[in-house]
Amino acid sequence: MIKFKVKTETREAFYEITLEVQRAVDRSGVSEGICHIYVPHTTAAVLIQEAHDPAVARDIVTHLRRLIPREAGFEHQEDNADSHIKATAVGNTVPVFVEQGKLCLGTWQGVFFCEFDGPRTREVWVKVQG
Repeated sequence: MIKFKVKTETREAFYEITLEVQRAVDRSGVSEGICHIYVPHTTAAVLIQEAHDPAVARDIVTHLRRLIPREAGFEHQEDNADSHIKATAVGNTVPVFVEQGKLCLGTWQGVFFCEFDGPRTREVWVKVQG
């Protein structure tokens, strides 16, 4: 398993991590297989989405905020219940096929770390299986 850190700067934002994940694939030496990307946090997530236009990521964050507002009267009293729900909705793991040592992503796709309770220093875990 290969781990790397993501230092987030705001409470909610998406950070493209495609290059870091590809570096992990490179380090693994696997040329054909599957790459598992996992976020070991309860208020963060990972997803594959359009990376060409940064407005897409901003739109997702904006609309998640509207769907799951911070001040919605949650039982959890640590002022981050909305972050837990957003992370649950997005998910904490994504698989990506690997062919010829490269991530198999669509033309516009990228891998994103999703912060919902920052700023923090987070980890991403990558396991590549051949």
